[in-house]
This record gives sequence, C-alpha cells and structure tokens, in this order.
Amino acid sequence: MSERQLAAFVDTHASRVPFDTSPGYLAGPGDGRHVTHGLAAAGWTRTSDPLSPEIVLTSPDKRYHLQFDPHSATYAWWRLRAEPTDAASWDAEFGELVPAEILSAFTDALIAPAPTEQSNPLGALESSGWEVDAQNAATSPDALCHVQLRSHLGLGLGDAPYWHVEVAEQLPGRLGARIWHASFHGHVPAHLVTAFVTALADSTPLQRGMFERTAHHSAVQEPGRPLTREQLLDAHTTRLEALRSHARAARRRPQPAASPVPEPPTSTAAPLRR
Repeated sequence: MSERQLAAFVDTHASRVPFDTSPGYLAGPGDGRHVTHGLAAAGWTRTSDPLSPEIVLTSPDKRYHLQFDPHSATYAWWRLRAEPTDAASWDAEFGELVPAEILSAFTDALIAPAPTEQSNPLGALESSGWEVDAQNAATSPDALCHVQLRSHLGLGLGDAPYWHVEVAEQLPGRLGARIWHASFHGHVPAHLVTAFVTALADSTPLQRGMFERTAHHSAVQEPGRPLTREQLLDAHTTRLEALRSHARAARRRPQPAASPVPEPPTSTAAPLRR
C-alpha cells in the first residue's frame, strides 16, 4: 500500500460532508477501497489489466480470487472464488449496492484466524433481534432484509446448501423490487457467512458523504461528526496493519479445517428469489 494510495483514500473522506446513514444495509456501496485496501495489506495482488475498470485481486497462495466488475451483465459486481484444494471449493457473489463495510467484514474474516467455536449465522442474527423461523430464514426488524439457508436439491447444482441474502422493498404479503443480494455457494466456511451477517445486523450507522448514493430512499441520514485527516489515516492504517499481521501469522501456521456446513433445509416452502 503506497503513501499515494493512502493519501487518496484520506482525501476522499476528509473532503466530504458526512452523514450517519442507517440501517447500514441501505447505506449504498460506499468506498470499495475498504475491501481492496484490506486485501492488499494482506498481500493480495492485482492480476487483471491495470487499465481495465475490472479488478481481479489474487491471494499470495493463488487460492482466492476477488473480482470487481462494474460492467457485469449480472447483478453481481463482486465475486470471490476459492479454488479447489483438499477442502471443497466455494464462491460468493455480492450485488452492486452491498455496502463496502459489510463486504469487508467477509474479506477481513477470510484473512483473520478462524474462531475455535462453531459459527452459527442464524444464531448471530437472532441475537441481534432478527426474527428466525423454522424455514432456516431470518428477517430484519424492518422486514427489508432476509437471510435464508437454501437447498440446491432438484436444481442439478449438487446437494450442498447455500446462503442467500436479499434486501428488497416490502409490499403487502410479498417482496417488492430487489435492492441488492448476496449468495454463498459451495462449502463456504460458516464463520465467513457469520461475519457477513453480523455486520449486516449491526445497528451502527455507516457514514456517507452528502449527495453520495444510498441504496434506497428509506435510508435515514443524520449529520455525522467530521473526522480530521489524522483521525481518518490512523483508523485506516490501524485496520490495515491488523490485517497485515493476521496474514503474516497465517503463513506461519497450518490452516485449520473449515467449519462444517449446516444441513440443508428440508422444508418445501417457496424460497426467496435468487
């Protein structure tokens, strides 16, 4: 991470008029450098054409690849893929309006040591006040955000369950227009999904600049406290240094086994849209 790149990040955030925006999942995409700077600090390198708007970052061991494609023909602008090893492969995709701070919770957890205890994404949401039902699904208190463990059975895509997150407008008796989505396919370690949904359910507002794009008109914005350049630089570099330390430590120790994937749901209830 060069001094010029750090300065450009700080300049962006120091020059804006800040607004605390909630709920976080409606705050809009924000600054993607929360994701890319974190991975760069952990030793990931750009393996795509430096003059292309598409970005591909690859981990030092070549196992993980993060792709950002703002011209994607699908609704997924971000994709993270794990190549097959002794453990099964997996991939995750994130829509255009996923807040970078929530996405970075997933990528940060990929770099940090895995927890020793078994992770439970639905349990984390229930602890945050979300409603969890018998269909392996959780709904936010405002009914705009939904998380569900789904089955691929009958779709010809294997038998591994997958997690699907969808933020959508709420209409009487049904979901309205999709705002953004995220999906985790294959044997994604449970602690990574837990990190993502924990950030999703965090009630702390995300800071956005005046006139910066939010995900939906119902997002609530209140004037935030401006930070000095020194405060911005210190907070950003402290996070990057922690990720750099995690990555160095990981290269010196054997990789732990991935958390087991939950059993697929058995209900035949109609799933949320993918």
